[in-house]
Amino acid sequence: MSKYKEIKKITVSHLKKMKQDGEKIACLTAYDYTSAKLVDSIGVDLVLVGDSLGMVINGYENTLRVSLDEIIYHTKAVKRGLKRAFLVADMPFGTYHVSDEETLKNCVRVIKEAGAEAVKLEGGKEIAPLIKKITQAGINVVGHIGLMPQFVHAMGGYKIQGRDGGEKLLEDAKALEEAGVFSIVLEGVVVDVAKKITESVNVPTIGIGSGKYCDGQILVFHDVFGMFDDFVPKFVKRYADVKRVIVEGGTKYVNDVKNFEFPDDEHSFF
Repeated sequence: MSKYKEIKKITVSHLKKMKQDGEKIACLTAYDYTSAKLVDSIGVDLVLVGDSLGMVINGYENTLRVSLDEIIYHTKAVKRGLKRAFLVADMPFGTYHVSDEETLKNCVRVIKEAGAEAVKLEGGKEIAPLIKKITQAGINVVGHIGLMPQFVHAMGGYKIQGRDGGEKLLEDAKALEEAGVFSIVLEGVVVDVAKKITESVNVPTIGIGSGKYCDGQILVFHDVFGMFDDFVPKFVKRYADVKRVIVEGGTKYVNDVKNFEFPDDEHSFF
């Protein structure tokens, strides 16, 4: 039983203390009010409005087309559905690559307009100076290293990271910690390197496809519940087959309508 389960509102301090106490941090994505209420009710500690919405919600081929306005729209909806979980929003591609001033302006919008409690940026030590400016402005930041979907073209595809020993990844993690991030997402990092990074930094690491030694885990809502099957990464474990339930129920609905069985008297007004 988690000693944090009864906490009414998870904060940065709680997440850092979880690492110190050795309690794993459970995270999921959410993109709307209804899914946010569901994940909040099951005890998820951190909810991410990820730019993965580009694929699972909007049908884009990758995350690069997601706009700041889309992130703000979905984060507003998720915010209304959360009571306990800590809320993080992705900064989309292009929103923190122009100038420091523009980056800070965009981050402030996500906090003020959308209600996020933190922003997440992809990149290592090369963006550490920028992250330092954001954190000094009073904005919580989650770092993201390893496989970075926003850099899919530059990286030559979705390739597992750290097989070269992971020295650069370790340097990146330490630089991000020094810049003031309160947590670091490790995506697609080989297990031994993810373990080394987790043991080398004082902030929680959140793994996605990076093994069991990370301080927490995050997966995409639609992957976990079997709702998205355009592709299924190796690291995804499906905990329910919601798509099958919807297809079966939906097929029965169509058949009932076609066969004059719905609506019946029970579902009509007289």
